[in-house]
Amino acid sequence: MTSDPHPDGIRLQKVLSQAGVASRRAAEDLIVRGRVSVDGKVVTELGRRVDPDNSVIHVDGTRVQVREDLVYLVLNKPKGVHSTMSDDRGRPCVGDYLRGRWEETPGIVHVGRLDENTEGLLLMTNDGDLGHRLMHPSFQVLKTYFAEVEGIVPRGLGKELRAGFELPDGIIKVDQFRVKDMLAGRTQIELVIHEGRKHIVRRLMAATGHPVRKLVRTALADVQLGNQRSGSVRRLNRGEVGSLYRAVDL
Repeated sequence: MTSDPHPDGIRLQKVLSQAGVASRRAAEDLIVRGRVSVDGKVVTELGRRVDPDNSVIHVDGTRVQVREDLVYLVLNKPKGVHSTMSDDRGRPCVGDYLRGRWEETPGIVHVGRLDENTEGLLLMTNDGDLGHRLMHPSFQVLKTYFAEVEGIVPRGLGKELRAGFELPDGIIKVDQFRVKDMLAGRTQIELVIHEGRKHIVRRLMAATGHPVRKLVRTALADVQLGNQRSGSVRRLNRGEVGSLYRAVDL
């Protein structure tokens, strides 16, 4: 057996169990079968101890967050709420929705922002490394939006947007685009983009002649808003956190 780099740490199977990966006995089986790595190296020894605050643990290639001080939340931001943790003018802001449960969590911030009139999924966390990477343009993290726009969208618009559409500050390419429904004088669409420029969806659709009437972000990478109630906050589950780590190569 190799020397243990963390002799005063916690047994790996216990850490995995506490993180909700599996029962301790099932975690032992994962280790023995070579499905667990610590700091980039596969571990098959049941006696291995780790430092939960610093060790990077993966199961089947997906990172497992074992630090108890890190919090990952999704707010379904209502319309009219500002993407700030506090507001000196007394306007409603996303920080208001943490009061009573998470307001004392050190370092928690919103990841990116949604404008005042845009609703939907807003990630909030105190994991600075993950938050930074999710917003960095080099990782091209996908964001999914539902939009209701004015007018009837022509059949070829999606192809045009996927090929690239020129705006005053540069070309924007939509990763996915589809029409969901057509109503009287307006169209409901879904689009997926990896861009993070300010008001990019609103500016893009206005430039095509179809200004946005309603805009909701429904997904960030593989994390879905689903039927989460407007104004509610929920914790991400282990699989969702792992999917965000995969999206930014952590």
